[in-house]
Amino acid sequence: MQVILVDEQDNALGPCEKMEAHQKGLLHRAFSVFIFNRNGTMLLQRRAVHKYHSGGLWTNACCSHPAYGETTLDAVHRRLQEELGFYTPVEKVFEFRYKTMFGNGLTENELDHVFAGQYAGEIKPNTAEVMDYCYKPIAEISHSLEACPQLYTVWFQLAFPKIRDWWQQQPQYRE
Repeated sequence: MQVILVDEQDNALGPCEKMEAHQKGLLHRAFSVFIFNRNGTMLLQRRAVHKYHSGGLWTNACCSHPAYGETTLDAVHRRLQEELGFYTPVEKVFEFRYKTMFGNGLTENELDHVFAGQYAGEIKPNTAEVMDYCYKPIAEISHSLEACPQLYTVWFQLAFPKIRDWWQQQPQYRE
């Protein structure tokens, strides 16, 4: 898969093979999706152990990269289907930049577009991507992040406070 290399303003610079971008630490476009149910709890997934980094860690519902030539929104819907087996409308909430190195020599250097949506239907996880999933209340996630941050992906730890603050202003996500 080719990811989209970007500059600091998210202007596309061209394609790059995904592993090459991570091996060289090149800035590229990514996305994270946060899903809530009608009870106001957040969907978390535990990444499959064999993922190329952060395997076995808990994170938001879905995260990935748009392919070169694909819009970020199209990639969000594609990956929700591929990872969790469902479609739901989403809205862009914010974006952030982060860079972190992993023990296996890979570097995430991403401009991450964050989307949120609501879903109450059946989840059909792809076991090649997801080893477990659950819905948890925001307060429980906050406590868990403080007590055991090592159980969560780096990008989730960075995005969660912002999505929590946004969620508190969204009564439609807590019907």
